[in-house]
Amino acid sequence: MSDHAALNEENRFAQRTLLEQILESSNLSRAWKRVKANKGTAGIDGMSITDFPKFARAHLPRIISQIREGHYAPAPVRRVWIPKPNGEERPLGIPTVLDRVIQQAIAQVLSPIFDQDFSEHSYGFREGKQAHAAIAYVSEQSQQGYQWAVDCDLKSYFDTVNHDLLMHQIGKRIRDKGVLKLIGKYLRAGVRHEDGKTDKTKADVPQGGPLSPLLANIMLDPLDKEIERQGMPFARYADDFLILAKSRAEAEKAMERIEVYVEATLRLFVNRDKSKVARLKDCQFLGFKVNGKKIRRTDQALHRFKERIREITARSRGISMGSRLSELKRYCQGWFHYFKYGLPYAETLRLDQWIRRRVRLCYWKDWKLPRKRRRMLISLGSRTRSGETRLSIPQRLLANVTKLSGAFCPQ
Repeated sequence: MSDHAALNEENRFAQRTLLEQILESSNLSRAWKRVKANKGTAGIDGMSITDFPKFARAHLPRIISQIREGHYAPAPVRRVWIPKPNGEERPLGIPTVLDRVIQQAIAQVLSPIFDQDFSEHSYGFREGKQAHAAIAYVSEQSQQGYQWAVDCDLKSYFDTVNHDLLMHQIGKRIRDKGVLKLIGKYLRAGVRHEDGKTDKTKADVPQGGPLSPLLANIMLDPLDKEIERQGMPFARYADDFLILAKSRAEAEKAMERIEVYVEATLRLFVNRDKSKVARLKDCQFLGFKVNGKKIRRTDQALHRFKERIREITARSRGISMGSRLSELKRYCQGWFHYFKYGLPYAETLRLDQWIRRRVRLCYWKDWKLPRKRRRMLISLGSRTRSGETRLSIPQRLLANVTKLSGAFCPQ
């Protein structure tokens, strides 16, 4: 048997056993560990992450048999709304813990199959890819003379995905009917609202499930290939993408072609109010502005950061200082790590000082009574003069917050 024939036989075997690969105990165990690490809230059944192991021991073998036989019916996702930076709200669909585990198991097996053919300029939700790489690529192209951009916004992308087109795209690579049937059931599982009403999902990939990012990339992969055929540099992260050009005329032509392709071929919708052709330095991409080598965070990103810090350090919150500082640490480390390429050092120092002031105010409020304030200040190293405590808080007061300095003031 030739190497080519052997490879085809291996691929056919892999396709025939794809559902079994998903349902293997090792794959399901890895999926559970990932779901557990991501935490998250309960779905419509109210089952928490903590409750799932007991449920799985009693019911998982039966559920696996149902999936093999094609009888398993995923639960509708629980609809929640999260605020967007522009004041609007974004819908999320929270699957049950069980369905999150199954979706994660599917994604772990299918991702390597699809990922090898994805565009190198697709950076979202892929192993070894990240937003920083997308920004670095845009900066590199900007230095090569690509100073114009098509800033294209897809209107309500996750809510308008055509299921037939998506399943057609999946079916090009996946032949296992059991897997296709299971994915189709997840797409049509429905949405349960707060009032108890359940809506069918005829054109929707609910954000919130582990499988959604992979499905989003599969759906938009033809768009990547179309832009590549046009010979234009671009970067895409999920449904957020920039197409780069060396002149306004070139960018406008690209915009016209992409609008036609997106709406006629992919049956998605371009938000013409938010889409534009503009100089790259005037565009925002993944929270950054790029102008050659100069990369800066956007004003909106800083505004959202300060709003969140104010929420965490609000003195009216009824939580312990330990919990408050732990929450502050997690958020600041994540934010400063993400924007480490877009923050001048001087601005980082100013933010560090501002955060520390807010923490000191939290301590001052937490101590409440003058007697306790005096006692705490003395215990922390303040001296007294003429029987009065100097009303200053030494740096040692923030010993546990100072541990954040690696995030606040990256070297």
